Amino acid sequence: MPIRSRMPIAVMSITLSLAAVAGFGDAFDERVAERELLVERTIEARGVSDPDVLRAMRRVPRHAFIPERQSRNAYQDYPLPIGHGQTISQPYIVAYMTEVLEIEEGESVLEIGTGSGYQAAVLAEITSRVYSVEIIPELAESARRNLDALGYTHVMTKQGDGYYGWSEYAPYDAIIVTAAADHVPPRLIAQLGPGGVMIIPVGTPQGIQTLIRIRKLDDGTVERDGLMYVRFVPFTRERE
Repeated sequence: MPIRSRMPIAVMSITLSLAAVAGFGDAFDERVAERELLVERTIEARGVSDPDVLRAMRRVPRHAFIPERQSRNAYQDYPLPIGHGQTISQPYIVAYMTEVLEIEEGESVLEIGTGSGYQAAVLAEITSRVYSVEIIPELAESARRNLDALGYTHVMTKQGDGYYGWSEYAPYDAIIVTAAADHVPPRLIAQLGPGGVMIIPVGTPQGIQTLIRIRKLDDGTVERDGLMYVRFVPFTRERE
């Protein structure tokens, strides 16, 4: 997501076990058939096979993370506007990027660009240690409300400049960036732990970018490979 705000950093979090999420609110029981079709026809069919990722995509109610006027399109495989010039990502891309991270329960994940909170919820279905940073104050607040309303209160969120990551909880086993940068922020590489994986779209703002996977080896060196062409909203910096 683009990042542009001078608001002071604020941490918003409450802890709750994963078990407490079950049965929290009605959204999980709504539109289940639509999620099943989405996963079967557009996610599994395109090669995503990790069972934890598929389970998360079937469970998380995407319609609860978008404006009501977009609700009818919630389970179509394309991005949707969420306000402030931002979008909720295409479901296939959410699933694909999550699979690439190769995360397991108990591992820590940092997300840059909370947006609506949807990607964070998908991650939270796989591991209880999810940290997410969003610089647009209104989105940071609404994402927190969305996550809390669905019981994902164990997700840690912060309003701040994602270029700097979140050093307090580093190192991370995985980092996911949901906005297009013209380079990989050095602080994010520094906060990635040995053996960790980061995925980030890199390229020209408002154009086509390359989804880059970065692996940090045990000796601290990094390997990079391009995965696919994508189009994300720009990652813009907080003005000095």
